[in-house]
Amino acid sequence: MKNVLVTGGAGFIGSNFIHYLLKQDPEVRIINLDALTYAGSLANLNQLPDPARHTFVQGDICDRALVDRLLREYEIDTVVHFAAESHVDRSILGPGQFVQTNIIGTFTLLDAARQTWLVDKSRPVDGVRFHHVSTDEVYGTLGPGDPAFCETTAYAPRSPYAASKASSDHLVRAYYHTYGLPISITNCSNNYGPRQFPEKLIPLMILNAKNGKPLPIYGDGMQIRDWLYVEDHCEAILRVILTGRAGETYNVGGNNQPPNIEIVKTICAILDELQPGSTFCPHASLMTHVADRPGHDRRYDVNIEKIAAELGWEPRQSLQTGLRQTVAWYLEHPEWVEEIHQQSDLQSWMTKNYAERGGKK
Repeated sequence: MKNVLVTGGAGFIGSNFIHYLLKQDPEVRIINLDALTYAGSLANLNQLPDPARHTFVQGDICDRALVDRLLREYEIDTVVHFAAESHVDRSILGPGQFVQTNIIGTFTLLDAARQTWLVDKSRPVDGVRFHHVSTDEVYGTLGPGDPAFCETTAYAPRSPYAASKASSDHLVRAYYHTYGLPISITNCSNNYGPRQFPEKLIPLMILNAKNGKPLPIYGDGMQIRDWLYVEDHCEAILRVILTGRAGETYNVGGNNQPPNIEIVKTICAILDELQPGSTFCPHASLMTHVADRPGHDRRYDVNIEKIAAELGWEPRQSLQTGLRQTVAWYLEHPEWVEEIHQQSDLQSWMTKNYAERGGKK
């Protein structure tokens, strides 16, 4: 792995992966293709380790000519595909963009890689890898006593977002079985950590609580997710690319499954401790229940035995340590928060989304 094309590298997980990879591999060169839509920001790429080994290209993964050029010009041997529309609420209100980016975009990348690596034979086939980053939401929802999702669990997506990611997963596998394209897939649980766009649960709660705004809890707040610290996820992705078997899927999770309402209470307790002089203490008093999301999956849980047994990967961060680091990061980076708010449609989106649920922004 010498020349890596990272798609969506100005987004949350993609940018954290770039930071992580540049620290881990002193020789790697990264080409970062990102359209800089609302959730992508060049602020996520500040203070990169050895930034001379990182090249940013603003562009669309659906632009076949651009993707072809990047693969050839930079002699790409590894594609790490993060670029995706990823917010379930946005997919409910506007599914078309999810189909375009998550399905058509993935197809464009796969076919360009097939042409460059397998047809034009620009690189030895045993020295290339197309890695696709996906989600546990493709598996659907779990009942209270159901076993955790494993890699052989049947797909049952329940939102436009999950359906678009399921479709992209199937395309990636098809290119392996049909054309022999060396691929790997990771299906991860809910990520959290630094640089996450503040429409998602954890950064939204941190920033709202810090500023004395309501903390909107969907329904009864008893939805259960598995929470994965983003740097743990980055480590897992790199492990799969370097040592995982081609054509295989690996689930990646954090072994943390508290109800959402407990996540919010924990964040509030950490803020109470870190900002004892805040006029908003106790921050849990800001919690308010709003109407639940349509078709809201009740429970996710992922079985990570395969990646642990085959590749020796396990998460390093507990939920307590990860949340404490995350809260501290947002408190210590007000300039990042301000830049994100200035360049995005965040406030109008939040007003629209939560006003319809009976919440206040």
